[in-house]
Amino acid sequence: MKPIQLPLGIRLRDDATFANFYPGANAAALGYVERVCSPEAGWSDELIYLWGSTGVGRSHLLQAACLRVEQRGELAVYLPLAEVAEYGPALLDNLEQSELVCLDDLDAVAGDPVWEEALFHLFNRLRDSGRRLLLAADASPREIAVQLADLKSRLSLSLVFQLQELSDEDKLRALQLRASRRGLNLPDDVGRFILTRGARSMSALFELLDRLDQASLQAQRKLTIPFLKETLGW
Repeated sequence: MKPIQLPLGIRLRDDATFANFYPGANAAALGYVERVCSPEAGWSDELIYLWGSTGVGRSHLLQAACLRVEQRGELAVYLPLAEVAEYGPALLDNLEQSELVCLDDLDAVAGDPVWEEALFHLFNRLRDSGRRLLLAADASPREIAVQLADLKSRLSLSLVFQLQELSDEDKLRALQLRASRRGLNLPDDVGRFILTRGARSMSALFELLDRLDQASLQAQRKLTIPFLKETLGW
């Protein structure tokens, strides 16, 4: 049996956990993804397919699923196809040895006949070996530019969740959750100030929080509006 060979540099984010994910309107998707990671789960003809715009949590949930499986000492593979497509579909070889395979950015290889054929065969191998599969893309199975009819049909049978962008109030709570896990106190007024001045996507907001975390630690100061203005030049 050949080992799985993946490109160097693919690492799961330590903070991409289920506990760190504020679901908002995406609680159902979170619940189903967690269920796929349970020890009792196996291959299901009802594949889970997550889609939505950048920053809604697709990559977070897939990485959280891999971390959950790895914590049990089992093998899980996360492939961000937008980053690794250049290595070719040979990346999919032997992935059925993993308990869980998470394929992110499926749209990055949609329309490529070689990739599509390889994906379809991987799905079959995972099914035959009883392994689990999670998919994510920026478009629904109906809208994604997949040309291979068999693959398109397989995707159309998925259990599909469109991940919704968080409301401003939910974004505030998500920031506070992430801050609290870093030992930071993010008061409501400071959080709302960030939302009025910062970027809209959660990924950008979390990057901003990382920056504030470092600045707060170095300056030994709490997160306040004056401190934010001073640090960020707002």
